[in-house]
Amino acid sequence: MTTRWSRRGFLAASGGTALALGGTVGAAGAAVPSATDTTEAADEFATLRATWRTLLLGEGFSPTAEPFKSRLSELGATAAQLRSSMVPATGSLWPDLVYADPEPDTDQESYGYSGNLNASYTRLSTLAQAYCQQGTGLTGDTGLRDAVLTGLDHLYSEAYNENRTRYGNWYSWQIGAPQALLDVCVLMYDQLPAARIAAYLRAVDHFVPDSAVATYTGTSTGANRVDLCRVLALRGVVGAEAAKIALARDALSPVFPYVTSGDGLYKDGSFVQHTSVPYTGSYGSVMLGGLGMLFSLLAGSTWEVTDPGRQIVFDAVENAWAPFLHNGLVMDGVSGRAISRGLSASDAKRIQQDDHVRGHAILASIVLLGQGADSTRNARWRGLVKGWMQRDYYSPPLDDPALGLTGLARLKGVADDTSVSAIAEPTGHRLFTDMARATHRRPGWTASISMADRRITHYETGNGENLRGWHTGSGMLYWWGDTFGNGQYSDAFWPTVDPYRLPGVTASRKVLADAAGGDWGASRPDVNWVGGATDGQRAAVGQYLKGLGSTLMAKKSWFCLDDAIVCLGAGIKCTDGTAVESTVDNRNLGPTGGAPFQADGVTKPSGYPWSETLTGVRWAHLGGHGGYVFPGGATVKALREGRDGRWSDINKGGSTTVLNRKYLTMYVDHGTNPTGGSYAHLLMPGATAAQTQARAAAVNWLTLLANSDDQQGVGVPSLGFTGVNFWFGGTVGPLTASAPCSVMISERSDGTAVVCVSDPMRAQTGLTLTWNRAVSAVTSKPSTVTSATTGSALRLTFGDLGATAGVTQRITVKLA
Repeated sequence: MTTRWSRRGFLAASGGTALALGGTVGAAGAAVPSATDTTEAADEFATLRATWRTLLLGEGFSPTAEPFKSRLSELGATAAQLRSSMVPATGSLWPDLVYADPEPDTDQESYGYSGNLNASYTRLSTLAQAYCQQGTGLTGDTGLRDAVLTGLDHLYSEAYNENRTRYGNWYSWQIGAPQALLDVCVLMYDQLPAARIAAYLRAVDHFVPDSAVATYTGTSTGANRVDLCRVLALRGVVGAEAAKIALARDALSPVFPYVTSGDGLYKDGSFVQHTSVPYTGSYGSVMLGGLGMLFSLLAGSTWEVTDPGRQIVFDAVENAWAPFLHNGLVMDGVSGRAISRGLSASDAKRIQQDDHVRGHAILASIVLLGQGADSTRNARWRGLVKGWMQRDYYSPPLDDPALGLTGLARLKGVADDTSVSAIAEPTGHRLFTDMARATHRRPGWTASISMADRRITHYETGNGENLRGWHTGSGMLYWWGDTFGNGQYSDAFWPTVDPYRLPGVTASRKVLADAAGGDWGASRPDVNWVGGATDGQRAAVGQYLKGLGSTLMAKKSWFCLDDAIVCLGAGIKCTDGTAVESTVDNRNLGPTGGAPFQADGVTKPSGYPWSETLTGVRWAHLGGHGGYVFPGGATVKALREGRDGRWSDINKGGSTTVLNRKYLTMYVDHGTNPTGGSYAHLLMPGATAAQTQARAAAVNWLTLLANSDDQQGVGVPSLGFTGVNFWFGGTVGPLTASAPCSVMISERSDGTAVVCVSDPMRAQTGLTLTWNRAVSAVTSKPSTVTSATTGSALRLTFGDLGATAGVTQRITVKLA
């Protein structure tokens, strides 16, 4: 096998060349004119072809203005190189993309061969775009045209035709290759004889029959369903078959409704693909972009998407995608295997795929989707996008080499639109119980927590990708500043970080094999208590952790407050015969690693390597990042280390270039086979050393109410905050619960309070909660509260909470 390609690997490769490199239409820079656009204006299919052509090539920019001029020149250079290296031969169109599989089946080798077929069509799409775009140096070039036609015929006769049986990855045959093929058919429509088009369409019909969308199951759900609908719609457009377009439109409808299990969008903003994987930033991005393109294609046509369920997609922009966008990046905790695709071994341009690159694509998709939304939504979304763009100092979207011309044009249009005012990052907390994720936003910083339970996998591996993501669902705590740390997980973090010491996780040092736990999210812990309670600003979040391939068990809690996150761990036990560690933090300090580190006011060595056991430490500070407070003192191990790694270590298709990044790591060593380990610390993102020291000195600021295997809770009197995670019923501070639950209370200065309660286990048929605080009245409560008694204490009785899906039940009261 020549090249390994992931299920969506071609998307990364095409980011700077193929589909991502669009072009221009309109007065400023017209694409090569299509005769059908004028002679068949009355033909609705011709109109649809023209619309899709615009969606592929872009509009509203000048090919002589930067950054478009350079991008178009790069497209031309890429196309010239591809044309010169194209050598049609038995089993390949390009020598480095052999698609003939000597032993066709569905193993990893066959995945590679089918991926090469996919990539071959993607390269032909690049050539077609260079032919159609102005400013490429190859616009209308007859030699380039002939190369495209030769390539199409070669692939049809050899591999992608109605008499072939697919091998390798189904995706290559049903989505990747036919999408690129049909795009080329649209772009080169006037240069393709009808007989050729008919032959190509027979191949598409063979591999993507109508039955591909007959049922909403298997590989025909969520983002995959949208991709299949794109194939069917374009098949209808190119072949002038109304029934195909109608089928594609109607087959979108199952994507829209909220789901309660499996793939799709959930009411709480979760998005899941592959049954158990949080995928807002990867498959969710594909779905968002695909829907935007199909809505735009069919708008105003006989086949316009009018299903009222499409409003759920519009709602999801701010309910599902925006919460995971920060300063232009989309959080890795919802990007699954994509976190391992940083640099491909086959990418000659060496364009890195990272959280910012994935985020920029989502921004462009939001702009496109907005064109089909109401004017109020569209204006607001453009303001959100402008804000994310302006704040992305680390990787400015308009300088992103992986962002195609179409996306670049949309974002440039927003940036240049003086009527649009940038919207600031919101503050607040979002708890996504249906995919075991949480985000916490405060002025100056943002954090995210990734967990796993019976429904949501520890991590996903597959296609040789994300081989060491084992512990990303073990309570990983990501965080970014507003003007610092935005490249924390972008800058070669994943191939160089110690995968057993991810920030925030508790993990056994038991050595795990690459891809341990099985492919496609197979590793799901047998636990139910994962979730929490939130009032939308603060939160109590908890995870009953069972380690991947390990006997490790632990209770982990996070209390998300105004300027800090209180992190607790208890009941940590394991019989693996190896050490168990809880990582306080593991900050990527880049290639040089010069950030100063101090503990209890003592500056520690800045050289590498360095390590020290900090005994009785009360606070620590990492310059340019933030502070850490250890209530009552703790024994913490700290080290500076330079770590080597290659993208190929975590992704079989990754670059083999050795990278080195410097890390400052702090962790609690629970020893070998611990029986009751614990930890407690505060994370203060962006805090100065003086602020950190002051918080450590304010011993009464935080009250540790409980940190045991039965309950974990804290109180912060100055904030009026009380939060308790009841792993079992019991009494903690002023709260008594009859059964497992999560409770968060915020007392307000106006004499009211909000009591937030949830059933993370989704199993309680009844619950009684008592708050020993004088309450004069209950002013609002949900229907799940069957009884509320006030007076010297508040006593709340809940009915069946099992159907609430772990969602917070909010009660407001008036304090006596």
